[in-house]
Amino acid sequence: MIFLLVFAVCFFSCAAGAICGIGGGVIIKPALDAIGIMDVSTISFLSGCTVLAMTAYSVVRSKLSGSSRIDQSTGVPLALGAAAGGILGKNLFQIIRAMSPNAGRVGAVQAACLLAVTLGTLCYTLRKDRIATRRVTRTPVCVLIGLTLGALSAFLGIGGGPINLVALFFFFSMDTKTAAENSLYIILFSQAASLAATLATRTVPAFSPGMLVLTVGGGIAGGICGRSVNRRLSGPAVDRLFVGLMVLMIAINMYNIHQFLA
Repeated sequence: MIFLLVFAVCFFSCAAGAICGIGGGVIIKPALDAIGIMDVSTISFLSGCTVLAMTAYSVVRSKLSGSSRIDQSTGVPLALGAAAGGILGKNLFQIIRAMSPNAGRVGAVQAACLLAVTLGTLCYTLRKDRIATRRVTRTPVCVLIGLTLGALSAFLGIGGGPINLVALFFFFSMDTKTAAENSLYIILFSQAASLAATLATRTVPAFSPGMLVLTVGGGIAGGICGRSVNRRLSGPAVDRLFVGLMVLMIAINMYNIHQFLA
């Protein structure tokens, strides 16, 4: 029953993530925290692996089909910055984990940070039509933005999700579907670097190999389904789904903070 529940969480999270460009980790991480079947380090690691697999499929599939919306002039610097940020964020997580032997407190910090990010994202999304955006083209600035996004996503164990979309909306004036695809591209690099850092420092948490197969398999299957649905939905429909997911994530993170501190 637990294995089926984990697969379902990863499948539907990554399906929604592929549609909206949020990667799925922003749903997987807090949802599995709420279920409480693994410690926060294991959930962060499995969530990162799942998101990495899903985004790798989505990005490669878009490239091969010739339908990619990624602008290499900004996408590559963002991705390189995100890769460096992924390593930074993973190291920051390990430092905070070492400072607090209480896993619940580490989980509460992650949940509180994710709650703040989600609330900010929701507020921006609801008012984005009234907010003047930018068109950043300078490579150093793109790298810095990517670095920040990668560090936040790796620390929170969410892949990138809503943080990426807001940054792409505001700094690059991208429409919803273009931002979604570029977000997955950034997530791919940040999560790959984060995984490499975890392997290099030998800080891989204990987990069941079967659980890894389930989460990654569910993520890839969800990515395939979500990519198909994305092509059929309009931009406004994707926006509505995104807002709904943010409301759900706010509720789950508030619950998780209460549970971790109880």
